[in-house]
Amino acid sequence: MAWNEPGNNGGRDQDPWGNKNRGGRDQGPPDLDEVFAKLSRKFGGIFGNKRGPSGGGSAVGLGVIAAIAAAIWGFSGFYTVGEAERGVVLRFGKFYEMVDPGLNWKPTFIDDVELVNVQAIRSLRSSGLMLTKDENVLKVEMEVQYKVSDAQKYLFSVTNADDSLRQATDSALRAVIGDSTMDEALTRGRQTIRANTQTDIDKIIETYDMGILVVDVNFQSARPPEAVKDAFDDAIAAREDEERFVREAEAYSNDILPKATGRAERLKKEAEGYTERVVNGALGEVAQFEKLLPEYHAAKEVTRNRLYLETMERVYGNTSKVMVDSKSGSNLLYLPLDKLMNQTEQTKKQASPSSTYGIELEKSEDTSSSSPAPRADTGRQGRY
Repeated sequence: MAWNEPGNNGGRDQDPWGNKNRGGRDQGPPDLDEVFAKLSRKFGGIFGNKRGPSGGGSAVGLGVIAAIAAAIWGFSGFYTVGEAERGVVLRFGKFYEMVDPGLNWKPTFIDDVELVNVQAIRSLRSSGLMLTKDENVLKVEMEVQYKVSDAQKYLFSVTNADDSLRQATDSALRAVIGDSTMDEALTRGRQTIRANTQTDIDKIIETYDMGILVVDVNFQSARPPEAVKDAFDDAIAAREDEERFVREAEAYSNDILPKATGRAERLKKEAEGYTERVVNGALGEVAQFEKLLPEYHAAKEVTRNRLYLETMERVYGNTSKVMVDSKSGSNLLYLPLDKLMNQTEQTKKQASPSSTYGIELEKSEDTSSSSPAPRADTGRQGRY
């Protein structure tokens, strides 16, 4: 059945806005006052208000609505700040206060809270073609690790702290590479470049007061452009060979020098010992001569002969051949003492106790003992 069908007494002869059709005419949408009045009557019925649509009922309904809206507004202001975060409270867009981790409340539509993680380690990369001090072009890459030290300064000191740090890193890296040579950037100067870059970045951060703390700077790579990469690789290989040869030479030097030092020290000690021995021997001979000198002055001939005889005894005691000059001066007597001694030893070996006949044993013993006697006596007579 249509809403505007006449003769409907069951309440269905109303329009969609709750107005009854009078004479079959549509009354149009209700006024705003009528809508509030209807809402007040409904809420009044819920909370026990049985009065009709009067002024007092409207006021009570509006109060209830206001209370509900206030409750919703109050509960919507609770928020939580994480353990690693700090809250920056903005009141009407202007910084108001810092909030620590935990459950907090803010007036909705009045305060706004920006949460900043102050413990997370962030990173950014900077790379590009850079000119060195010796006018070579290198492609350099560097990574900076940092964290937020002051949330307020991080948000409001500069427009974008992360982008500002990237620009500061690029500027500091270009300045340091510009003061370094190609060899330093590729090999031995990498640590120096990293330290100098971090120092320059810290100075820029301190100047702009960005609320950022640089944790570490990693100098990742420095390589030549692709067009000259092969030539640079050859140069680097030659430089590495040079360093390897230097290390091998140092190892060889470390092995040889201690041995040479020990040998020199040993020769030095031996020379010192020889010096002491010769000097002490000379001093002993001098002392002996000084003791002999008074005896020589007392009996020159006797002392001279005794010295001669002692000297000859030492000389002939170390030789196995003796040459004796005869008294006439024309004949020279030669005494082969070594051969005589060898013959004596062979004769003793032949005359062994295993012989069968005792008579032959006695003869051999007599022969061996009697044969060298005249020569020995002759030698003694010739010597003296």
